[in-house]
Amino acid sequence: MKRILSALFVLQSLALAEFQQPAPGVQLWQDTCNVYVLKHADAALVINVGDGSVLEHLDEIGVKQVEWVLLTDHHRELCQGAPKLDRAVTKVAASEAEKEILEKPLSFRKWHPRLGDKYSVHGASYVRPPAAPVKIDRVLADGEVFTWNGFELTCVSTPGHSPGGMSFVIKRDGRTLAFTGGAMHDGAKMTNWFDTEWDYGFAKGLDALTAAVQKLAALGIETAFPSQGPVIREATKQFEAYEKKLVDFRPDYIRGYPVNNSKRGPHPATKPTKANYIVQVTPHLYMFGPEMAGKNFAILIADSGHALLLDCGLFPKLVLERIISDMKEHLGLKQIDACWISHSHGDHFTLFPALQEHGVKFWTMDTIADKCENPRFYDYPAMIGAYNAGFEKAKIDRILKAGDVIEWEGYKLHIDWMPGQTEFGNALWLELDGKKTVFTGDNLFGDPADPAQNGHECVNARNSAIIEEGYLVAAKYLQHLKPDIIMGAHGVLMTEPAAFVDRFHDWALRAIRKYKDLLPDSNYEYGYDPYWVSAYPYRVDVVKEAEVSITVRNFRDTLQQHRVALQLPPGVKAEPAVLEGTVGPKSRQSFKIKLSTDPAILPAGVQMVPMDITLDGKRHGQLFDFIIQAKEPEKPATK
Repeated sequence: MKRILSALFVLQSLALAEFQQPAPGVQLWQDTCNVYVLKHADAALVINVGDGSVLEHLDEIGVKQVEWVLLTDHHRELCQGAPKLDRAVTKVAASEAEKEILEKPLSFRKWHPRLGDKYSVHGASYVRPPAAPVKIDRVLADGEVFTWNGFELTCVSTPGHSPGGMSFVIKRDGRTLAFTGGAMHDGAKMTNWFDTEWDYGFAKGLDALTAAVQKLAALGIETAFPSQGPVIREATKQFEAYEKKLVDFRPDYIRGYPVNNSKRGPHPATKPTKANYIVQVTPHLYMFGPEMAGKNFAILIADSGHALLLDCGLFPKLVLERIISDMKEHLGLKQIDACWISHSHGDHFTLFPALQEHGVKFWTMDTIADKCENPRFYDYPAMIGAYNAGFEKAKIDRILKAGDVIEWEGYKLHIDWMPGQTEFGNALWLELDGKKTVFTGDNLFGDPADPAQNGHECVNARNSAIIEEGYLVAAKYLQHLKPDIIMGAHGVLMTEPAAFVDRFHDWALRAIRKYKDLLPDSNYEYGYDPYWVSAYPYRVDVVKEAEVSITVRNFRDTLQQHRVALQLPPGVKAEPAVLEGTVGPKSRQSFKIKLSTDPAILPAGVQMVPMDITLDGKRHGQLFDFIIQAKEPEKPATK
């Protein structure tokens, strides 16, 4: 089977291995991206270089040397062949922002990520630089005219798909043409979603892309040459249609409640208590009042004085000590038995060490536990280490499963899987003081009394948050549960939430439809999910050997064929180094590889291992990666 698949991939590659001429004077070579060649005598200017295979075929069109490569952006599949360039002859140009990413790629792969890392979403990097630096010989500025052998290319800053994305506009025979990188895919669609998601639901990347598309639409471009997909004909009409799509999409992408309005008064369903910052929701349930808006703390105190915390984070230890003392004095608290963690994000348990000092145990669901215990193994946003909270991981004392019912102090605590903001979430519900009360973490925020709000907290693909498998599941779960009270994290309390949940459900369906319309693959998830090929662990400590699991996901209704080739740094071997096989419909499969290193050759520090992906015969290039670091063996203790 493997030999048959290998032969199939070779035949498909050979079938594509020829130049096309999409416009007079423009040659197109296709490998991991569209590579465009402008020719003068026996010299060439190349726009993007793909995997470098174009260099082996330039003699077919009479080219002996490449004098310039212009990069529209830094993404690996556009420049992974740069090491094949003869840099004594060939110079490379890119924008200022892309220069930083291209020349210092490992600066954007952190062993200890933090919330404020540049070009990251709460510590998860959204840039995809090459594994090795690409030296930039000339920095291109917006509006600059790049002249080469009679060709005049106007540089147009078009960020959005990439932080420093740049398009190159040229006039030929009275026609305006443009090399537009990933700004738009044919059909007025996005190249992909995950490269434009620059923040946590505030649309920074989307707004940059929309502005870039507006700029391109105003230039009267007849034909656009994108980095991926077919050549774009009637480009101006497509840019105009695309801009309308992006503008229409924005209200359903950004958070569905006024996130910046933190100065809210006390919820009318709560009552003040004598404990600092604490208000009462029902006779046995308490939460932070408005003075601590946005912090994570809710507590259920049983008649016995034993208590259960529902998340705890984002405030100082001194405040915790004060409110525990106050609750013991005024609210009958004797002992906090456990803290239930709603989902994988570290801001929900930054008080972990302080609570351990009080004998508190930590509970969460099995799909969440490893994210707390081994956060560096994942490339997700907001892992606990990113918060610089003084600890890097949290041991879970009781691992729960979906459907568990826990008997605690006379209550039945129901644990259910509840994705949404992230795949790695759970809900806890119980009958409490005559009300069905559910704790939902960060999945649903806002004010049910405001009909303009739809409740979703944040769309972020790097949370492993495909909407059909996330927010839509959460909405249906709540519709079925019919709670009287929803208590979200960060001090959110919702009473009479039924109509709100219905709006939440309708929003999820609408968002899915819009993503399907925006992304080019019929299974849009391939352009949405940055983890459809992923490695566990993402950060691999290698002394001599280590094992890594590569997971390939199939979103299709049919069998899927894949080839994943690891691009290994010097001094690293993998067995196998190439994974070829199939994954069944609507499923995922994991494959084990063994890494071994030669410390004498492996460079010091963090190294990147891109994964070059071919899916059903289509070469995607080095879309995804993981990182490794070789630790020096410890020296034996001297006597």
